[in-house]
Amino acid sequence: MKKSILIALLAILSQASTFAQTTWNVDKAHSKLNFTVVHLGISDVEGLFKNFDVTIKSSKPDFSDGIFELSADISSINTEIEMRDNHLKSPDFFDASKFPKLTFKSTSIKPNGKNKYTLSGNLTMHGITKPVSLNLTYRGTILHPMTKANVAGFQLTGTLSRKDFNLGSGFPAPMISDEVEIKADGEFAVAK
Repeated sequence: MKKSILIALLAILSQASTFAQTTWNVDKAHSKLNFTVVHLGISDVEGLFKNFDVTIKSSKPDFSDGIFELSADISSINTEIEMRDNHLKSPDFFDASKFPKLTFKSTSIKPNGKNKYTLSGNLTMHGITKPVSLNLTYRGTILHPMTKANVAGFQLTGTLSRKDFNLGSGFPAPMISDEVEIKADGEFAVAK
């Protein structure tokens, strides 16, 4: 009798923890995935990916157990110069026809101050997967005044090496910096 009660209790607790996890989807109208490189060692060149998707799964209100997944279409790269965008999509850099997406899936999230975390995971670009760690700031959750839905905000920053992903190997620094600064801002709402 005690054994069957214990099994039933464990089943209920297992279901409760499963239902407690919430999926949050990016609000693309209020989110950006930006990058910056230094050209000739003297000027910043910025760009972004116009078509991307991000989800977060978390069961804690501070997202300290969050699992972050991102996918971006390489063909949506935009630096405001069409000729440069086409060059970035070419085999000299991203080779978009062969490697159409970049992806990231987090493997850990560790506290690094108040509402700040180190987000680590596997980034795949140009057919190469490498572990990366980035700075994540949780900017809070509020009730949207118009939709009456909870909205969470995050900012992700960090530096990647393009050499790690064999991007633009024919264009050494200082022509184009090896370091690529990442800055992503996002608003997220609970998936419906």
